[in-house]
Amino acid sequence: MPASGLPFDDIRQLIAAMPGPDMAAANAVRARDKELTKPAGSLGRMEEIAEWLAAWQAKPIPRVDRPLVCVFAGNHGVVAQGVSAFPQAVTRQMLENFAAGGAAINQICAAFDIGFKVFDLALDLPTGDFTQGDALDERACVATMAFGMEALAGGADLLCLGEMGIGNTTSAAAIYAALYGGDAAIWCGRGTGVDDAGLKRKVAAVEAGLALHAAHLRDPLEVLRRFGGREIAAICGAIIAARSQRIPVILDGYVVTAAAAILHALEPSSIDHCLAGHLSAEGAHAQVLARLGKQPLLALDMRLGEGTGAALAASLVKAAAAIHSGMATFAQAGVAGKGAAEA
Repeated sequence: MPASGLPFDDIRQLIAAMPGPDMAAANAVRARDKELTKPAGSLGRMEEIAEWLAAWQAKPIPRVDRPLVCVFAGNHGVVAQGVSAFPQAVTRQMLENFAAGGAAINQICAAFDIGFKVFDLALDLPTGDFTQGDALDERACVATMAFGMEALAGGADLLCLGEMGIGNTTSAAAIYAALYGGDAAIWCGRGTGVDDAGLKRKVAAVEAGLALHAAHLRDPLEVLRRFGGREIAAICGAIIAARSQRIPVILDGYVVTAAAAILHALEPSSIDHCLAGHLSAEGAHAQVLARLGKQPLLALDMRLGEGTGAALAASLVKAAAAIHSGMATFAQAGVAGKGAAEA
């Protein structure tokens, strides 16, 4: 990134410089789609996905040959407020489970031939408890975003974003409440399965954080550093880097979408290269997606995280690309098109 005395200014400059969609590629997909051996529009959103993929890959024939799931893991100081049903040690234990191939996301990636990477974001150094102070300072927040930007080293043509972190649904809820307003209870779900008392503590923590940071919440990047975990900051960076490298993105659930919401609040077009993989059963995810203008590809009542919903959705994106590139045209197949019937 370019250097300046104000780290957040560098992020704003990167967002301003991001490329837009390649409309020539999108138009090429639209034109070819009219010639494929099917009635126009008969594949519904699968046709829209192929067009979206082409626009952001800048390829008239989109392909998904190297899909990748990146899971970012971080620990949160707000866990001290009793907001989670599980201890913070579970975050590292789950990373070990990922490495051993024992998690749900491992099975999904194996089933659909999707690459998988996990990033440990200083698990032994939780962020600050946002009910007592800032989660991160500005320089650390931007450094973590820069780390997320490096996640694509090695290449990919479709990026699925996931997270792992005990306490991070509380962080996400605070971000949504800061960005969108309303009672804290609207944005707080049960996360890993807190009981009624735990849910009350979660709401109280978000309320306390909002009160403490109230004077600084007009800037979305301030919202990120004051409430966000390292995994949310890294996901912001990965979304920016993917756009710069023309790699389309699939968002996972409630926590990943919080990162996208930060960028959307900075510049609404900054997440046009992102699809919502699924509708999470956590919190007010449907409300968030509506605000972002995203229609999820799947709604399976999932709320696991780990990139599971994004990876499942990637199978649909892969299929959309394969359908568009592999189907024969009416001329190739020797099938009479609509015009022939009218002649």
